[in-house]
Amino acid sequence: MNKKVIAIVLVIIALVVIGFWVWGYKTKNQEDSNLTLYGNVDIRQVSLAFEQSGRIEKLLVQEGDKVKAGQVLATLNTNALQIQAKQAQAQLKAQQEAIVKQQVGARPEEITQAKAQLASAQADLDKASKNLQRLQVLVSSTDGRAISQQELDYAKSNQHSAEAAVRERQANLELVIKGARQEDREATKAQYDATKANLDLINYNLTQAVLKSPVNAVVRARLQEVGDMTTAQKAVYTLALTDPKWVRVYANEKDLSSIHMGGTAQVIRDADPNQPINGKIGYISSVAEFTPKTVQTDEIRTTLVYEVRVYVNDPNDQLKMGQPVTVKVPLVSGEKAHD
Repeated sequence: MNKKVIAIVLVIIALVVIGFWVWGYKTKNQEDSNLTLYGNVDIRQVSLAFEQSGRIEKLLVQEGDKVKAGQVLATLNTNALQIQAKQAQAQLKAQQEAIVKQQVGARPEEITQAKAQLASAQADLDKASKNLQRLQVLVSSTDGRAISQQELDYAKSNQHSAEAAVRERQANLELVIKGARQEDREATKAQYDATKANLDLINYNLTQAVLKSPVNAVVRARLQEVGDMTTAQKAVYTLALTDPKWVRVYANEKDLSSIHMGGTAQVIRDADPNQPINGKIGYISSVAEFTPKTVQTDEIRTTLVYEVRVYVNDPNDQLKMGQPVTVKVPLVSGEKAHD
């Protein structure tokens, strides 16, 4: 009986040993089938600024907020621009009416008014001419004793002024009847076009007083405050793009032969090693460089390495900028990881 128990115990021990050996063998094979690299998460950033100077009126997001493409992040005070827009609109309306008037020509009432002004000027000329003739007769009949030379000169001046007024009213009547000259029409149209362009510029500046996110991103930094005077050279926000996102790792020349463009990889975080994030190799540098100081490596030594980027799909935003991670690159059949 004792021999039987001992035999059973020995069998159990043997099975346990074999099990541990098989598990160790599989684990070693799994380790040998992956190239292990170490690196950090990298994300593109963008600094957002207004296209014009102005006083910041609203800041609508804070650090850490997720924003979508087209979302309004901040606005400038636009009171001055709105006043300029109203002024330009009024000028544009007046110039448009002038263009229509030149194209249509004078109204009958305007022609009647111009004729009346000419008739009035002609009447003034007749009156001045008769007065001058009367004074000249008196001068001749009295040998200049009844009328002074000053009175005679004043009468002549009145007649000349009346003649000039008649010529002016006559020219005005002809202009009203004929309408505006071609060069006058072109000048009015040019003024209209200039005012229209100025209004378009004002309206464009009004649209640029709103700062929008160009992409889906996360707010990394808010660099100014409400009430600050800003310019086109001063960033208001710094955004971290949520896509693309990649891990920057470095491989030595021996390992480089195991890495291929488009190859798959797994990114493992220290905080959750059992939930790897899938990625693809999207960049392999053709230029060697010395190992950066920030890179975690198994061997702490100076060596030449090549930069490799593993692009990942991280919709849940698990990977943070600068986060250290481990990258496992599956080796193709026949390859083994280098010690």
